[in-house]
Amino acid sequence: MSRILVIDDNTDIRENTAEILSLAGYDTHTAENGKKGVEAAIKEKPDLIVCDIMMPELDGYGVLHMLKKNPETEHIPFIFLTAKAERSDFRKGMEMGADDYITKPFDDLELLKAVEIRLQKLNILQAQYEAGEKGAGKLMKDLSGSGLIFPDPEKYGSETYMKKQVLYSEGKHARFLYFLKSGKIKTFKIHEDGKEYITNLYGADEYIGHVALLENQPYSDTAEVLENAEVIAIPKDTFTQAVYNDISIASKFIKLITNDVKEKEERLLRLAYDSLRKRVAKALIDVHQKFNKEKKDPALIEISREDFAQYIGTATESVIRTLSDFKSEKLIEIKEGKIKILNLEKLNNLLF
Repeated sequence: MSRILVIDDNTDIRENTAEILSLAGYDTHTAENGKKGVEAAIKEKPDLIVCDIMMPELDGYGVLHMLKKNPETEHIPFIFLTAKAERSDFRKGMEMGADDYITKPFDDLELLKAVEIRLQKLNILQAQYEAGEKGAGKLMKDLSGSGLIFPDPEKYGSETYMKKQVLYSEGKHARFLYFLKSGKIKTFKIHEDGKEYITNLYGADEYIGHVALLENQPYSDTAEVLENAEVIAIPKDTFTQAVYNDISIASKFIKLITNDVKEKEERLLRLAYDSLRKRVAKALIDVHQKFNKEKKDPALIEISREDFAQYIGTATESVIRTLSDFKSEKLIEIKEGKIKILNLEKLNNLLF
């Protein structure tokens, strides 16, 4: 049960607000002025604070300032409750770190909706995400689904891309965030010797290109369609302004993508030192997890041997021989070019 602290010197408003929140299932606490509100926040560590601006002893701005200075309370979502609706008051509060404003008089649904959205954001930011691009993409999907970052991708028009069509090229200026509505896409780099190295694979409901946008750098690889795809392009400014207007969201993204370099370095080390069997087994598991979001068991893996070899970083012939060995060992089944994993546990054991 989420804990909410209501700070307001008006007894009727304070008790009415607390009653609405309690009836909605929240563990609600109250404070009758700003000074007591700060003390209660430090003691109770609420999940969210609803605070009036004009109060005796310490006003709402003072409360927010003191809580933001305290490491134990600085990240608590803060909603101002005020009768003052001038633009300057809104701007001052948001610049200080407030998350939202509710102007009195307000109705029950307005209050509950604001609280629900801020608690949803808190849950997302406290969640553990896999480091690197994959985790950043999942974070973005969760934020988008909650309406906290930018409008639903469905509000933008989609385009159909055919197999082998390029979405963007390495070195080009990053102009869009892409949402893959359906189909499959690979990203790759071309080495100095002319060989292709696949850096990532994407399936339906995934975002592509966000790392370049967050780093304000050109695309570091090329994105090409593996299987006819429906793609939605979201303008760069729509994404970056939303992210960097919220420091807590921006810092979460930055922590995730700074680990992306380490993740890619570890993969390159695996390519250099792991046996071919381990590399093929790891790639089979990776692709299975990437394109098996419905958790079908067993699922069919449909990817060309050439693309699979480029993902692993080896010759196509070597991949074909290793897959043939796995088939003989009854780890996989191959039918009409599609791969079915028969023993995921044994494939996992090959990695150790």
